[in-house]
Amino acid sequence: MNLRLLATVYAIIFVAELPDKTALASLILATEYDPFPVFVGAASALTGQSLIAVSLGQLMAMLPTRPVHVVSGLVFLASAIAMWRRTATVESSRQRGAAKAVFWQAFLTVFSVVFVAEWGDLTQIGTGALAARYRAPVTVFLGATLALWSVVAIVVFVGNRGAKALSPQVTKRVAAVVFAAVGGALLVR
Repeated sequence: MNLRLLATVYAIIFVAELPDKTALASLILATEYDPFPVFVGAASALTGQSLIAVSLGQLMAMLPTRPVHVVSGLVFLASAIAMWRRTATVESSRQRGAAKAVFWQAFLTVFSVVFVAEWGDLTQIGTGALAARYRAPVTVFLGATLALWSVVAIVVFVGNRGAKALSPQVTKRVAAVVFAAVGGALLVR
């Protein structure tokens, strides 16, 4: 394995993912749910997207961006509405001892939002382009996936800590507004 290529892919994807909508989604979802299912859900979605990007290589860059943005925007808007309407569902589920159900609810929500949001994303297209350029799919996959996981770990930690410092109701409302703004921006893009 080419360690220089691994480090290069890691650095490129890490920097590209930091300001990304999927990182923002993970950050916000970490204010809503426990950090573990958020990390596992986001990491699983991003791993799947990295695998798709590497598998398709340069073909990913040929996907029409408008439909990808519309679908992503609608997912973000639906998530915003769900967050806004939700009050204490997660808290009451925890109190009833339904930790397993809460884990799977969080995991599936995070996985769905992140998986859809990552379609046609800069990091996905970049991963595909790097795989096509270097013809080292395993190295590119590992570098990109480790970078994405690193960003997710950081934003989940920050989001979870932020949620503890703020009122849960305020956090949910702010998250809903941010999701709606991202969704709207993707729709008009």
